[in-house]
Amino acid sequence: MPTLTSSPTREAKPNALTATQSDHATANPFAGESDQALARRARTDREAFGALYERHVAAIYRYVFYRVGSVEDAEDLTARVFARALKHIHHYNDRGIPFTAWLYRIAHNVVVNFHRDNRRRPSVPLDEIETLHEPASHTDHADADQRIDSERDRQRLLQAIRLLPPERQHLIVLKFVEQLPNAEIGQIMHRSEGAVKSLYHRTLLQLREIMDELEHPRTP
Repeated sequence: MPTLTSSPTREAKPNALTATQSDHATANPFAGESDQALARRARTDREAFGALYERHVAAIYRYVFYRVGSVEDAEDLTARVFARALKHIHHYNDRGIPFTAWLYRIAHNVVVNFHRDNRRRPSVPLDEIETLHEPASHTDHADADQRIDSERDRQRLLQAIRLLPPERQHLIVLKFVEQLPNAEIGQIMHRSEGAVKSLYHRTLLQLREIMDELEHPRTP
C-alpha cells in the first residue's frame, strides 16, 4: 500500500489568537520548556500559551484540514481549537496525558461538532490534499512508468481514505499523517491501546478492499 507523507505548505494564523502569540524576538524564552510546563504557565501567562500555539498550530491545522477538506473551514476551526484550549487551559492536568493528546481531543470534538452542525460526512477533496503534500519521493534512476504508477497508487489511496467512515478517517490521520503512537491515539479517541490496534487492523483491511474496488470496479 502506498504511503502518505505530510509537509504543510500553508499555516493557519487564526485572528482570534493573534494577541496570544509572543513577539517574534530573536531569542525564544520558552524554547527549553516542555509542553506541560508551558501549559501550567499559560494559566496566567498569555505569552506561554502563544509559545504552545506556535509549536502545535501547523499540526492541528493539518489534522483539521484532513477531517474537513476545506482550507477556509480548517483555518476557522483551528482558531476555534486554540481559542477553546486557551479558555480551558486551567482544566489541563498532566496526569501522564501529553498536552498534544489533550489538544487533539479538543480538535476532534470541534470537528465532530462542525460536521454535526453541517450535517455532512467528512470528505477530503483530492486536489486540496495535494497542496499539503510534497510529491512522492523517487530515486534519480526511477523511470517515468514507475513514477506514474506510484502517483496513481497514491491518488487511489487518498480517494480510498475519503471513503472511510469518519472514525476511521480520524484514525488514519492520527496514525499516518501525525504519526502518533497507538497509546496516544487511544488517549485522543478514548480507546485502549488494544482497541486502537484492532481498529487499525480493520481499517487497513477496509482500505485495501476499497482500493481494490477502485482499481477493479465491478461491472453492472
